[in-house]
Amino acid sequence: MIVHQNLILENKGKKPILYDIYKPSKKGLKPIIIFCHGYKGFKDWGAWHLVAESFANAGFLFVKFNFSKNGGTMEQPIDFPDLEAFAQNNYTTELDDLERIITHISSTYETEVELNVNLIGHSRGGGIVLIKAEEDNRVNKAITWAGVSDYKSRFKIGTPKFEKWKKDGRMFVENGRTKQQMPHDWQFFEDFKNNEERLNIERAIKNLNKPLLIIHGDNDTSVHIEEGMALKKWQPKAKFETVKNADHVFNTKHPWAEKRLSPQLEIVVNKTIDFINN
Repeated sequence: MIVHQNLILENKGKKPILYDIYKPSKKGLKPIIIFCHGYKGFKDWGAWHLVAESFANAGFLFVKFNFSKNGGTMEQPIDFPDLEAFAQNNYTTELDDLERIITHISSTYETEVELNVNLIGHSRGGGIVLIKAEEDNRVNKAITWAGVSDYKSRFKIGTPKFEKWKKDGRMFVENGRTKQQMPHDWQFFEDFKNNEERLNIERAIKNLNKPLLIIHGDNDTSVHIEEGMALKKWQPKAKFETVKNADHVFNTKHPWAEKRLSPQLEIVVNKTIDFINN
């Protein structure tokens, strides 16, 4: 296996993207997998490196990256030192970041990879993956791990908290792990409203004419399994897999000191490999 970590994708006028590549040593064309992290997530979280190794050992060129405004920096990709960037993040920025990564990997490694791209999205990243898969013909298959089914409901429109956010222009969400107060500027909602049709996950998945795998833990308290069931309802052709006794991160945590995946995450990886290969 060949691993390249903390590579930097520069694009003029845009924040750079930090990414890792894991690939098999063997010659020949390899299918691409691009992995998108979730809300308050990052590419180096928990056991994602072991996930990457598992896919590379199975013959895939695996890419994991930080969304450009996830709060990390090129020098410090963990623990969100750039909270002002986090405040300016939104769903269309993440879709643009994924577009940039797909284009870059497809062109940079064109002699090594098959032309189709497989996308995996965890949590909020699941919605990004579904929208991008529907609109980009370079995407071959889509996979959601504990993926969300709706973005609009998460704004809790009309509540006192929402109205205070609108008035103040900024609200804060505590990061349970780092205890940071992570800011969201009002532009996040404005961007959603300006792109509401594009950002409608139900619309995207109903129009998706590509193979789709939905995986959800039955003990997920962050994104309830009912959201996975809604995705399946909207796209009956999708393959839906429940992982028993699995939480939102499939029984891993950050940091992850183990040398192997949790049994639940191993199931997720193996089901995903089988889905892409068949």
